[in-house]
Amino acid sequence: MDNLVLIDKTVAFVKQTLEDAEGGHDWWHIHRVWNNARLIAQTEQADALTVELAALLHDIADSKFHNGDEEIGPQTAGNFLNGINVDAETIHHVQQIIRHISFKSGFDKKEFQSIELDIVQDADRLDAIGAIGIARAFSYGGFKGRELYNPEVTPNLNMTKAEYKASTAPTINHFYEKLLLLKDKMNTETGKRLAQQRHDFMLAYLEQFYSEC
Repeated sequence: MDNLVLIDKTVAFVKQTLEDAEGGHDWWHIHRVWNNARLIAQTEQADALTVELAALLHDIADSKFHNGDEEIGPQTAGNFLNGINVDAETIHHVQQIIRHISFKSGFDKKEFQSIELDIVQDADRLDAIGAIGIARAFSYGGFKGRELYNPEVTPNLNMTKAEYKASTAPTINHFYEKLLLLKDKMNTETGKRLAQQRHDFMLAYLEQFYSEC
């Protein structure tokens, strides 16, 4: 099947599957990550189809919305891609990207590496920082009923993976526990350049936030 047809089918599947998703993890998040991934891929030697499919499917069944099940995403993606006759090697690669893309996967020993993972991971991290990242953080915090800010609850900078997944801390803490750390975790030169701009914006936002408090 032509790659453009595969992408079109995947877009339709993702839109339908995420129709009622939380605002920070909906189709428009996917769309931005997809665009970021294609932009970064222009400066890297990578398999374009794998990059696009992984970007489109990376949050098809996010574990945080499925009782912490970290295999439901790769399984859902694999079942769909098999159903549209994507080759087995590409399916496996996409599933590995989905397994290893998240921030929390960084708590585990790195068991998989590819330039395609680097690209999609950078694209996803870019959407977690800057103006969009701030909006997404507070959207998810509201969805979970978390406090915006509580000076009596200090950020935990030495969390285990289990503690990170179970955290109910105020949203502002998330800046220090994840968002401000992402700039130095970017993989590609394009990702690093774009991340610096967004990182600086978050620092300016926090300065304004505290001045208003």
